[in-house]
Amino acid sequence: MLTSGFQIDSWRAPGSRSEELARLPLMRDMAQAAEAAKLHAVFFGDSVDVVTIRDNNIRNTGLYEPISSIGALIGYTKNIGLVGSLSTSFTEPYNAARQFAGLDLLSDGRVGWNIVTSLFGGFQNYGLDAMPDPKDRYRKATEFVKVVTELWDSWTDDTILNDRASGQWADVEKIHDINHAGEFFKVAGALNMPRPPQGHPVLFQAGQSDPGVKLGGETADVIYTAQSNREEAENFTRRVRDSAAQAGRPRDAVKILPGVVPIVAATRAEAEEMSRELACYIDMEAGRRRYENASGVDTSGLELDDLIPAERFEGSRGNSSRWAIMRRMAVDEKMTLRELIIGFARSGGHRILVGSVEEVADEMITWFEAGISDGFNLDPPSVPEGMHAMLDLLVPHLQERGYFQTEYSGGTLRESMGLERPASR
Repeated sequence: MLTSGFQIDSWRAPGSRSEELARLPLMRDMAQAAEAAKLHAVFFGDSVDVVTIRDNNIRNTGLYEPISSIGALIGYTKNIGLVGSLSTSFTEPYNAARQFAGLDLLSDGRVGWNIVTSLFGGFQNYGLDAMPDPKDRYRKATEFVKVVTELWDSWTDDTILNDRASGQWADVEKIHDINHAGEFFKVAGALNMPRPPQGHPVLFQAGQSDPGVKLGGETADVIYTAQSNREEAENFTRRVRDSAAQAGRPRDAVKILPGVVPIVAATRAEAEEMSRELACYIDMEAGRRRYENASGVDTSGLELDDLIPAERFEGSRGNSSRWAIMRRMAVDEKMTLRELIIGFARSGGHRILVGSVEEVADEMITWFEAGISDGFNLDPPSVPEGMHAMLDLLVPHLQERGYFQTEYSGGTLRESMGLERPASR
């Protein structure tokens, strides 16, 4: 749900709806278009600082705060899931439990929580002097999720009696305090609202580091991931499956959804022309700064058509979950600085697929059939043009070939995605 388009600066294209950014009509129209295409869910990422806006990067911003945005969309949609990010570093478990339980109740079970620990930036806005160490953040996140799910389970499914004759609306004996006291949180409980329709709203997660994979394997229903290389994608899937097994879960308990940026048209020539046009909108100097910030690599003294020497990657990890991808593209695949800037602005490390409908579908199907992924997170390269090409050309083609649903199944997001409803503890 990147209303500016997934490619940075694509909002500069004639016909974009950039004048509507941060407003409801654009967000509503995107969600309704995704629902008409029968996508399982729309997803809101988030950011809690203004750094990216100051660097003219409105892809990675909090223009749409996820909780309020999902609340606004509930009344404009009927079947599609609504997934939002909420950081375990910048809020409290009781708040998160209330917010997502409330949204799940209001939507009749269509909500998901993307569990993030936050990478960098924004900590100054929450009274912190520095971002906590990643291992500490993930340890805190593990406890955070435990508390939230216990709060969702603090009411049994049959707590509500609604007995008009006796005047008893709820059986208070079935509301249980969780009395949690841990390393990071102390929460008495219970939640002050009924158990969500889904039991637990669907749990999404996106960490690719070792602590992130451990958290995902232990707690997530669905994993978002950025994988542009097949070998690395296969390795990531194996790591997640191993993590789930080590946590005592079935190896296939977690659905893995790599992000793809499909620049798609009826023919390859048309798709390549669209790709060239989109590249023209990228501010190369701002793109250089963004690439340096994400990779941690100094590109000073390099021309746009130079290669980045391998030694410049040594000693700096930048955004650690994407660093290995960036190094491979620069060092092993020998992409020029210009190509790297365009690629990062276009995908942020996700897989870019440029081609005809058939070609792009074939690439997606190959990964699916190989068991590398259980589906995909579709990132529209631009809005509305790139989004409609994705939803009106690519998705129907996948439906015709039997690889995507043509109708929604079940009433909740869990049912739609084939996920079990957790039993109350």
